[in-house]
Amino acid sequence: MGQAASRELSQADAGPCLLDLNPVPDEVLVLILSWVPARTLATRCRLVCRRWQAVVDGPTVWRLQLERAGCAACLEAARLGPLPPAAWARLCVLRPLGRNLLRNPCGAEKFTHWRVRSGGNGWAIEENRRPLEGAPAQTCFVSSFGWCSKSQLIDLLAEGLWEELLDIHQPKIHVSDWWGAREDCGCEYSLHVRLLAADCHAVLASFEARPEPVEQWNDQQYRQVSHVFRCYGPGVRYVHFCHRGKDTQFWAGHYGARVTHSAVVVRLGPAQDRGAGGCPAPPSLPSAAH
Repeated sequence: MGQAASRELSQADAGPCLLDLNPVPDEVLVLILSWVPARTLATRCRLVCRRWQAVVDGPTVWRLQLERAGCAACLEAARLGPLPPAAWARLCVLRPLGRNLLRNPCGAEKFTHWRVRSGGNGWAIEENRRPLEGAPAQTCFVSSFGWCSKSQLIDLLAEGLWEELLDIHQPKIHVSDWWGAREDCGCEYSLHVRLLAADCHAVLASFEARPEPVEQWNDQQYRQVSHVFRCYGPGVRYVHFCHRGKDTQFWAGHYGARVTHSAVVVRLGPAQDRGAGGCPAPPSLPSAAH
């Protein structure tokens, strides 16, 4: 009986807590809900009732979360104009702007998330011979005496971006990679990045770099390759990132290009910069949800 009474008391105590929020003014409810974790807010709180749904679909609760978290990149998107309700949840839950969309960029998780094609003795993972400032891990992928390649396909919508943002505002897509050689063996390296349409076949923009090989007896320093996609037109939905490397001495083992800290980052520039570089200034996003 004691346990049954305890359960009844707990249920009775829980009821008024939910009912007490009904007379709370909207501005107070917004403030309370802004402290709820973003994923819970989007997947659970929105389903409680129509009033909560209206609050969650509005911009204020999400704007408070972004300001509290100091997420300047996402707040910049909020300044574009009225956003679709789903876009607010994407900004707060997935944080697609200003973060690296490539997974496992330094090999800390072995080859997870990478599609690997191996030549010679294939790829290996080693510690950096020279530290690379700003890298999330001081490890690197090392190629062999035959061309070795690795690639990732980034689904921009799955990462939290949305169609209107990509098609109308066309945020800048920054790509970068760091590569180098060991002191006693030279290497060759190349990078190929493509912006793809929804069918993953149509190439809407591309960048390719094949720097001069690093000679044997070098300083072991990393070198950066980078590019910014601008004004790429509507329809971009995927980014295909592929780099490859090999050594110049054709030695057995892993003496080839050392690659690390690869990155694909989507950013919105300051308001005064949008529309620059030959791109027309974009109109505001429509307020209707998908």
